[in-house]
Amino acid sequence: MHIPENYLSPATCGIMAAAMVPVWTHAVRKVNKELPKEKIPYIGVGAAFSFLGMMFNVPLVGGTTGHAVGGTLIALLFGPNAACLAVSIALLIQALLFGDGGILAFGANCFNMAFVLPFVGYGIYRLITKNKESSGLKITAAAVASYIALNLAALCAAIEFGIQPLLFKDEMGQAIYCPYDLSISIPAMMIPHLLVAGFVEAIFTVAIFAFVKKTSPDLIFENIEKENEKKKKHIPVFALVAFLIAATPLGLLATGTAWGEWGSDEIAEIVTNGNKLGYTPSGLLSGWSLESVMPDYTLNGVNETVAYILSAVIGVAILIIFFKLLSIPMRGKKINASGVDE
Repeated sequence: MHIPENYLSPATCGIMAAAMVPVWTHAVRKVNKELPKEKIPYIGVGAAFSFLGMMFNVPLVGGTTGHAVGGTLIALLFGPNAACLAVSIALLIQALLFGDGGILAFGANCFNMAFVLPFVGYGIYRLITKNKESSGLKITAAAVASYIALNLAALCAAIEFGIQPLLFKDEMGQAIYCPYDLSISIPAMMIPHLLVAGFVEAIFTVAIFAFVKKTSPDLIFENIEKENEKKKKHIPVFALVAFLIAATPLGLLATGTAWGEWGSDEIAEIVTNGNKLGYTPSGLLSGWSLESVMPDYTLNGVNETVAYILSAVIGVAILIIFFKLLSIPMRGKKINASGVDE
């Protein structure tokens, strides 16, 4: 679902980035009001779950690959506004350091995975539970919400891909950017996500949500006003992060490229509906790109598995440090000794 560099026109990228600016601004303000100051650093743990989830690639229908995002999961832990910030920073690190997703397409990727996914997922969860206390209902709601939200985010990406050849063509009538219109992009994105990726997202969300709910209930967003133990260590949660880091090489087992993430050197040979594309869009050939430090989570001279684990460690460390530093200037929500918002 990561839109690469030059698959979207500069105009599309600019519009999507501009649309995210007020969302990010709103999210920062709301997090400062919704979360106690001591809980803000833990958003980095939520961001780590998202970053790691996106490293576990799974094979999808059609020979492509996909992964969980964890947007609904983070919304359940820290609220949708915190989830927006967490996934946005995770996507930024992926784009800058690992070349996973485009820098120019950053706004579009954030719109899909950091805005649509967590806000829709959290809204559906609240709609289903309606503040009921049944644990079974909450787990079911988390599964349903995360499945629907991921697929809606995938649909947004499919539309962004699909409108490019309708709007931007050269003098020969060939697409300048993404060459596949809506009749191809929507089924190509939605069938694998509806059949596989959505369920992966639901399993990932439910497994971690249930674990945190049992071991660190004070990290659940709906429990903020009920839990007021400020000095909890949350060792089980950090142990889970460490376990996921060690297990990330499992993501290397899935071969193939995610749909819409081909390089400019291979897209001409891609076969869709029995037909080879046969050309490389000019925007992909001459577009801007950033030379990432560890492209595709690899490092020259380093074993692939070791490099993948090292990438996970670096990404998680940056995320946790970033949100720890972010919490310093923030005041956070004030909760008195009885656990009530002042």
